[in-house]
Amino acid sequence: MTKDKDSRQQWIQNSENKKLIRHEDFIAGISKGLAILDCFSNDRHRLNVTMVAEKTGLTRAAARRHLLTLEYLGYLDFDGHYYYLTPKVLKFSGAYLSGAQLPKIAQPLLNLLTQQTSLIYSVMVLDGFEAITIARSAAHQQADRVNPYGLHLGNRLPAHATSAGKILLSFLSTEAQSKWLEKYPLKALTKYTYTDNIEFIKLLNTVRADEFCYSAEEHELGVHALAVPIYNYRSDVIAALNIVSPTGRASKEYLLQHILPLLQETAREFRQFV
Repeated sequence: MTKDKDSRQQWIQNSENKKLIRHEDFIAGISKGLAILDCFSNDRHRLNVTMVAEKTGLTRAAARRHLLTLEYLGYLDFDGHYYYLTPKVLKFSGAYLSGAQLPKIAQPLLNLLTQQTSLIYSVMVLDGFEAITIARSAAHQQADRVNPYGLHLGNRLPAHATSAGKILLSFLSTEAQSKWLEKYPLKALTKYTYTDNIEFIKLLNTVRADEFCYSAEEHELGVHALAVPIYNYRSDVIAALNIVSPTGRASKEYLLQHILPLLQETAREFRQFV
């Protein structure tokens, strides 16, 4: 990248991952199509043209054309009123999970933790304002109701209200944390969710110093969680290892006294592989 002003204007930067691309190489159509797919989420399964236009900033005409194209390609279906995702979108997550190193390394380690404690464990990474589950342990049984938070692969949860999310946020730079809070204002999900920026930053500082995070009923009542950072060989935090449990099944004291050492030991094992 050259330093003269005219050359700098030819480059654009992704505000989240800081990647640079020349303006002439950027394909707006792909960006818009992916933005439409990104509109669908756990609480937005079906969308119409007007809803997509509002969420993406596209005109209704442009949103309609993109939706029709995605339907034609097989990524969306239409019931006459609303568009919804088809199973074809899973090919991307399947390719990631089968090819990425971290989920492969995590699976046997998570399964061993569950064999030792009969609790559910997962590995999560940060993506925007959400923490995403990229690996989870296989449970011996599913007779108990386990909170859907952290239950399945690909689950996306608001980072500020989860133990894993706060671990990942705590290891961002001070500048990155401030920008994150500007872009993603803290929203109350329960009466225990942090919504004050100053208090939240204090909490992140404590989490970083302690190298673990305990979170109780911030995302869902009756559920608490515990997480620790996963470092790579360069000592960078690349993910979080967490356990999620109904409050009635395991106490805070049990998690901190018995489960935390197991999480910390397992996190150290990751370091020799990633």
